[in-house]
Amino acid sequence: MPKQSLRNMSKTKVVMPEQAPNVRNQNFLEVSLGYTEEMAIEEAKRCLQCKAKPCVGGCPVNVWIPEFIKLVAAGDFKGAYDKIKETNNLPFVCGRVCPQESQCEKFCVRARRGEAVGIGRLERFVADWNLANRQVQPEPVPSNGKKVAVIGSGPAGLSCAADLAKLGYQVTIFEAFHVPGGVLMYGIPEFRLPKDLVQKEIDAVKQLGVTIKTNMVIGKVLSLDELTAEGYEGIFIGSGAGLPSFMNIPGENLNGVYSANEFLTRINLMKAYQFPKTDTPVKVGKRVAVIGGGNVAMDAARSAKRLGAEEVYIVYRRSEEEMPARLEEVHHAQEEGIIFKMLTNPTRIIGTEDGWIKALECVEMSLTEADESGRRRPVVKTGSEHQFEVDTVVVAIGQSPNPLIKATTSGLDTHAWGGIIVEEETGASCLAGVYAGGDAVTGAATVILAMGAGKKSAKAIDDYLQSQVSSSRI
Repeated sequence: MPKQSLRNMSKTKVVMPEQAPNVRNQNFLEVSLGYTEEMAIEEAKRCLQCKAKPCVGGCPVNVWIPEFIKLVAAGDFKGAYDKIKETNNLPFVCGRVCPQESQCEKFCVRARRGEAVGIGRLERFVADWNLANRQVQPEPVPSNGKKVAVIGSGPAGLSCAADLAKLGYQVTIFEAFHVPGGVLMYGIPEFRLPKDLVQKEIDAVKQLGVTIKTNMVIGKVLSLDELTAEGYEGIFIGSGAGLPSFMNIPGENLNGVYSANEFLTRINLMKAYQFPKTDTPVKVGKRVAVIGGGNVAMDAARSAKRLGAEEVYIVYRRSEEEMPARLEEVHHAQEEGIIFKMLTNPTRIIGTEDGWIKALECVEMSLTEADESGRRRPVVKTGSEHQFEVDTVVVAIGQSPNPLIKATTSGLDTHAWGGIIVEEETGASCLAGVYAGGDAVTGAATVILAMGAGKKSAKAIDDYLQSQVSSSRI
């Protein structure tokens, strides 16, 4: 086993190999290729092993970051994986799609004079190394006799279910789709998050003793009251935010207009990029406009390019500086030939006589001075109306929780926009024994924040059910 040598004081991260832009924009293989053992050790040596460990506080699931990185630097990859798994149930996922630059790496001391330590890259390496070199089967914990229902098998649900299973609970996940994984399966493209790796994470949760039932639309097949009647003493709602938002402009009902949810679900979950080998097609045409500036918009635009579109536009009403997408995703999109139309706002989708899209009408925008919140408001430039030809429009301006659970659950408090109202620290709803977290509470956010919410609620559910046991003994 290699020994740790002198610390690496380079101000920049060890570069991670990638497919060339003009190669990868024609395939759905993973863009980033990952570190070799030597690269991982070299990057791990950049960690200063700070006593304060500010990076840990920036991680929603509190991975023991300096500890696992120290093990990587020493060549102990097995130990590093085991250390990560103490708090993180989905290391394959987090190493690839977490916005580390705004979380753990944001607080890295090395970032004060250069680039932060590549925490996400190292987590990814450790997870990949473990898959290639170890065959570890988690052992289910003896049952404590109590049943918990988890609604949704996305990152919040999987994290909550895994933590509860480790405590001995009989956990059943109810998933609306025919395949578990939630947004990890339907929302994030293969080139960012390979689905066979997501399946490995799901299998690991199942090996803990968790049962997953698919095609179970809670609020339709079963209500929360019926789950309680079946003996589930605790319920966690992690059903995500699958209801797409639209701009409510003329022409959104034309053929060739997709919500980003439908567009990406067809591509990712239904494998439209393999059509006609698979049954689900998706039409893109020569020119595609994606409306929005977040990660979902980047995913849709980059997918459209890979499906053969000659020109793909990101249409966003603010400047690139205000875009909420990860910098890495914006950079990759630009490298792959995506055209960015900043400070541009669609006002109308123009169609042909037979109901298909032919053009997008927009106006140019300018930004006001920053308000009290620091946000600059976009305003229309007079006389800036213009059109450009498109065959497909993808609307990627946000999602909200599906109202079905709210509509069928008496007394469940929600915000006007649909998010379930909960106690921040526990995820407890206003209904006894019912907890919620992730996008069902916050609206569309990040995978790691959803995982953190799932972990918090797992602890709170355990505390609640154990207090019920104690009360019954008095």
